[in-house]
Amino acid sequence: MEPKVAFYFELETPFQDQVKLLREIVLSTGLEETLKWGQPCYMQGKRNIVLIHHFKEYCALLFFKGALLQNPKGLLIQQTAQVQAARQMRFTDIKTIKAQKADIKAYIYEAIAVEEAGIAVPMKKLTDYPVPALLQAAFKKEPAFKKAFNGLTPGRQRAYLLYFAQPKQEKTVLSRIEKYKPQILAGKGLND
Repeated sequence: MEPKVAFYFELETPFQDQVKLLREIVLSTGLEETLKWGQPCYMQGKRNIVLIHHFKEYCALLFFKGALLQNPKGLLIQQTAQVQAARQMRFTDIKTIKAQKADIKAYIYEAIAVEEAGIAVPMKKLTDYPVPALLQAAFKKEPAFKKAFNGLTPGRQRAYLLYFAQPKQEKTVLSRIEKYKPQILAGKGLND
């Protein structure tokens, strides 16, 4: 057990007992515990395998390459349509965790095997994401804006494309583009 991670398991949450049990199960597989992104992360060598985190309604194990794991019982969940690689196992009670202990370990061992085999999740290319018409129009109107956008990292571009594509109303799309134009021109991402 990693001392710098201990605080996470002492947090007052509705899932305190559940995350402690998940920690025991994960550590029993021989993975190394560390802290990443403020969450307990379990690694083999320098490779991330699984992370424990909690939300308002549930706690979860997040498998970094969960999309590559077999899921015959349907226990792995894709958080949103935009999540490409990771998958979660969600829990709300101790009873379920105890009942699924063997499945949890099986997923962990399979995730370790995937990492050892060097298998990568095939990711969507940036060109697979549509550029909203209103953003294209803004690019035509202001070439420096297009150049700044294209200068962003692919991850930052993808975040903006998804964010600009969400609204149904044109006025909302336009307001988002105008709001974030200065940030894009400054070379910053959506959440920078």
